[in-house]
Amino acid sequence: MGRSLVKCLLWGLIVLVHLHGHRGCFDEERMGLLEIKEEFVRSTPSKTIRDPLLPSWVDDHKSECCEWERVTCNSTTGHVTHLSLHNIWDWEFHTEMDPLGFFEYMVWFLNVSLFESFKELRSLDLSFNAIGGWIEHKGSQILLRLNKLERLNLDFNLFNRSIIPSLRLLTSLKALNLSYNEVKGSFPAKDLEMLDLRYNSLTGSLTVQDFKSLSKLRKLEHLDLGENGFNEGIIRSLGALSALKSLKLDSNFMKGPLYDQDLPALDRLEVLDMSMNDFTGIVPPLIGALSSLKSLFLGRNKLNGSLPAEGLCKLQKLEELDLSWNSFEGTLPSCLYNLTSLQLLDLSGNQFRGNISSLIAGLTFLKHVDLSHNIFEGFSFDSFANHSKLEFFQFICQDKKAEIETENSDWVPLFQLEFLVISNCSLNKLSNQIPKFLFHQHSLRVLDLSQNMLKGPFPNWLFGNNTRLEYSTLKDNSFSGNFHLPQCLNFTYWMDVSNNQLNGQLQGNIGNVLPKTWYLKLSNNNLNGPLPSSIGNMSILRGFDVSFNNFFGEVPKELLAGCLELIELALSNNNFDGHLLSSDFNSTMLEVLRISDNWFTGIISNELSSKHLSLLDASNNNMSGKIPIWICNRTSLDEADGILLQNNYFTGQIPCEKIEFKFLDLSHNFLWGSLPSWSSSSLQYLHLEENRFSGSIPKAFLNISELLILDISGNRLSGSIPSVISNAFNLRILLLRGNRLSGTIPTQLCQLIEISLIDLSRNFLSGTIPHCFQHFVANNTQSFGFVYYSNRLYVSIVNGVLANGNTGHLTVEVNFVTKYRLSSYKGSILDYMSGLDLSCNNLTGEIPIELGKLQGIHALNLSHNQLTGSIPKTLSNLTELESLDLSHNSLSGKIPQELIELTFLAVFSVAYNNLSGRTPDRKAQFGTFDASSYKGNSFLCGLPLEKNCTTTKDSPPMPTQSSDVSDEKWHKVDQAVFFTSFSVTCIIFFLGVVSVLYINPRWQLWCYNLIEDCIYSCYFSIAITLRKLFVRLYN
Repeated sequence: MGRSLVKCLLWGLIVLVHLHGHRGCFDEERMGLLEIKEEFVRSTPSKTIRDPLLPSWVDDHKSECCEWERVTCNSTTGHVTHLSLHNIWDWEFHTEMDPLGFFEYMVWFLNVSLFESFKELRSLDLSFNAIGGWIEHKGSQILLRLNKLERLNLDFNLFNRSIIPSLRLLTSLKALNLSYNEVKGSFPAKDLEMLDLRYNSLTGSLTVQDFKSLSKLRKLEHLDLGENGFNEGIIRSLGALSALKSLKLDSNFMKGPLYDQDLPALDRLEVLDMSMNDFTGIVPPLIGALSSLKSLFLGRNKLNGSLPAEGLCKLQKLEELDLSWNSFEGTLPSCLYNLTSLQLLDLSGNQFRGNISSLIAGLTFLKHVDLSHNIFEGFSFDSFANHSKLEFFQFICQDKKAEIETENSDWVPLFQLEFLVISNCSLNKLSNQIPKFLFHQHSLRVLDLSQNMLKGPFPNWLFGNNTRLEYSTLKDNSFSGNFHLPQCLNFTYWMDVSNNQLNGQLQGNIGNVLPKTWYLKLSNNNLNGPLPSSIGNMSILRGFDVSFNNFFGEVPKELLAGCLELIELALSNNNFDGHLLSSDFNSTMLEVLRISDNWFTGIISNELSSKHLSLLDASNNNMSGKIPIWICNRTSLDEADGILLQNNYFTGQIPCEKIEFKFLDLSHNFLWGSLPSWSSSSLQYLHLEENRFSGSIPKAFLNISELLILDISGNRLSGSIPSVISNAFNLRILLLRGNRLSGTIPTQLCQLIEISLIDLSRNFLSGTIPHCFQHFVANNTQSFGFVYYSNRLYVSIVNGVLANGNTGHLTVEVNFVTKYRLSSYKGSILDYMSGLDLSCNNLTGEIPIELGKLQGIHALNLSHNQLTGSIPKTLSNLTELESLDLSHNSLSGKIPQELIELTFLAVFSVAYNNLSGRTPDRKAQFGTFDASSYKGNSFLCGLPLEKNCTTTKDSPPMPTQSSDVSDEKWHKVDQAVFFTSFSVTCIIFFLGVVSVLYINPRWQLWCYNLIEDCIYSCYFSIAITLRKLFVRLYN
């Protein structure tokens, strides 16, 4: 009886102790925590101080340390058991950043002896702290005292292999996370259950022999070796890990066929990730032997063929199957219908075909489905009639042929989607209406219905039903009506409704409706009216694009004053006016400013304070004044993308002493003076045409090795073409038309092996055409990216969606004379256009036969020179030629009959030469040319000329009668009336022209250029006529 009473008392005491626990932390551990805080404060990298650091950790005995942040104690003993010091300085990392690259500038070393007080510590998290290792001689042996530590997280630091010996002292360690470090060497402990070595410096040099230590890890259940450099030889050595449940080998250098014998027999394996390698061949049938497998990830390899039914279909427990971005083809095996536990199915990026609707209908546990980028016949949403768990559906079609039907008037879905992407498909082909089942969706966070040819009123209700919508894009459809969002959308940070048919004005409170939006794109619609001033309330707006609409008025000052985080602002192709750039911007983060094709006036302020500005496009406005020097010389623009100020009224000289842009366009202004002697390591596109520059071409211009386009046509440049032009060896387009250049054509032009367009017309060049033009590469098919994209805006990822804030592109445009007209060539067409124009010069000698080797050329113009000799037969080799003009020269001999082989020729002229004989046969394209192509050649005969080739003697010209008829019956009154009315008419016309030119300066420029062109044309005509006369007299 007594013993029973004692036992009861003891058990009661134990229960009370457990219920009451230990109150108050131990002083030793309290002091240890404060020392750890002091260590972190002392080691805080510069510019990362966040005061106060660990504010709850205070040296106050009244403060219970077990209640401090990041600290967990055992409720019974009061000892610290869990210590989380993850990202102690709260660094922020965007998804495109490399944390390890950032950490290299923040690295520090930790005194591990600080943890000797925590003898009951079970879990320690030191991740994301840029720790480079332990401080030497500071007690790494202290780790022996942490004999109860089971979980250690060191990921995202800079530990190297020197840490391995100290980790072996942690005898109780079961879970070790060393991912994203720089660790090398063998594995540190034998009793581990979880080992994470992701993203280290482990490479294929660690072969099977190096992994003999794996056999000691009998208890290992989770192994992550992803994002290293292992080869496929490691796979077989993993067979000794009999307890393994999760194996991740993704993002390594494994390649070749994945044979059956390579797969270890791991009966307990539940997760296998071998994605993002270079495996080829088929999925091995033996994979079906992994009977416990729940997750299989083989995405982003080079696997091909059809799916083996005998392999995958045996995985009855499979819950996740990722086969994305391989080269699988054919139809899916019907036995996949039996994988009823499947929750994730990703088949995107393959060549699967057939109808998948019936298969999906049977997999009712699906949560995540991605069928994008295949050639399925289509898909019906009726397949999801019994799916209550579906959260994610993505179907991005390769073309608009895949039909997706969602319409069923009686269907109310059982699921609530969070993620819906249907893009570039034929969605609801018969009605082109937005899916009606969306009326029943209220949990959407990501929505993409772009490029589906949807029409009807804009679905404003969609945003009212889904108030937690974060990312939405309805771009490239035909939605119409007003864009009036129903209420405050506090979670929407990305919205793109560009390329629709929206009209009307923006709601006045749009800035209050979208207070937390980062990116708003409304471009390419029919919106009008002024911009609401409430946009200034969108304080975290980073990208705003309303280009290609009908907005008018001044840009509200609130936008510039309130949107302090603005990175990209696109207002181009509207009817805005005012002095936008004449005042300072508060948007100091601004990187891209596009305001082209508006009616902005005034000057560009010297106080435009955005030091990050990388792209400024203010072209096609009415701006004036001088170009401010900050545009060129600020060091913050060293990585700038471009400055475009063409078609304005800027005057003065170019202030730039150094150019580090990729794109500079100052064309069609009133700039004058000499061209600067620039040097640049990045300039690719230079447009200075149609200004008033004079002097010679600076040699420094032609030493820019990255230069692709040089257009300085339509100026008053003189002197010769510098021979150093060969240094611009990447040059694709050279336009020097309409200057006053003289001298010979330098043979160094032939060394430009990438050149495709040369225009030297309307100058005073003399001498012969270089024979080396045979090396002119006119059939260059390599694209040099004439469509230049600006991609400065941030990139974010929402549930796997890559959100790229690229609001536009710079389309390169050049003018080139072909087919008798000055044509404009833009964008990617320049990759296919090629031509040579040497017209309107003083070139002499014969046409080189080597020009016949320019087989990809589309336009050749040698007219209005003094060329002699015959037309080379080799020109018939120019099979792509569309325009050939040899007129107004002194060519003689016959026209080669072989030219009729030029089947693409649309323009042909040999007029005003000394050619003789029969015209080419009226075949192919030559059957379309009339007599004007041959006129001015007295000795040519045959169709389409009236002169018959059988005539042996020229018929004398018929005398023409001329009579001077004088009418003496005019009366003096009639004469006075006629001359008076004629004089008044002339005066009125003259005053009208002067008035128009005074009002519109742009027409003034046109008039001046027209007069200048007429003077040059008259000069060339007289000079060439006199030259021909002297040649004939002396010959």
